[in-house]
Amino acid sequence: MLGSRWGPEIDGTECVLRMNQAPTAGYEADVGHRSTLRMVSHTSVPLLLRNQSYFFQQARDTVYVVWGPGKRMNRDQGGSTYRTLLKVKEMYPGVQLYTLTDRMMAYCDEVFQNETGKNRMKSGSFLSTGWFTMILAMELCDHIVVYGMVSDSYCRKKSPPSVPYHYFEKGKLDECHTYLVHEKAPRGAHRFITEKAIFSRWAKKKSIVFTHPSWQSE
Repeated sequence: MLGSRWGPEIDGTECVLRMNQAPTAGYEADVGHRSTLRMVSHTSVPLLLRNQSYFFQQARDTVYVVWGPGKRMNRDQGGSTYRTLLKVKEMYPGVQLYTLTDRMMAYCDEVFQNETGKNRMKSGSFLSTGWFTMILAMELCDHIVVYGMVSDSYCRKKSPPSVPYHYFEKGKLDECHTYLVHEKAPRGAHRFITEKAIFSRWAKKKSIVFTHPSWQSE
């Protein structure tokens, strides 16, 4: 996304979905500044808390949807992330904060198994925030434009360009290196490349467009 100058186009859309703590300040020209909804991993909640004044005060019009495993999100037994979110609501009563239900979490696992033929837990796979975001987007939107996502074959090309895994963390993880390491790991890894192949199949049935880089569903 860096240098794309897609910010005005993104801000001009009806609904802007962002993930985790990805910032807009300083990157408005490339990613825009509007945030309608933000899908957040339980592991990223502490990162949002580091910048509370922005996420829960300045960006108070944003809807936050937090996902995580039952032991973290359990309401009856007081999961650690759920307790943290309750404190956030106490401090910022106006914040629009939701969590994925156990039923929805199970559904996302079920979709993964239906698409891959593999049980997510038995295969040692972690679903990404992008996975949950795409499923939610398909529930909400008639037309989806995905910015900054490469195809499943992109990183397997000879000498793919080196870009940051996160556009806001230059000099840290390389995108393709991260994807390939996770895809090959036997356990405890995201299957980013597999997910992108699935998104490509979904794009044949739903109105989904991938841009910057632009690619067609295969």
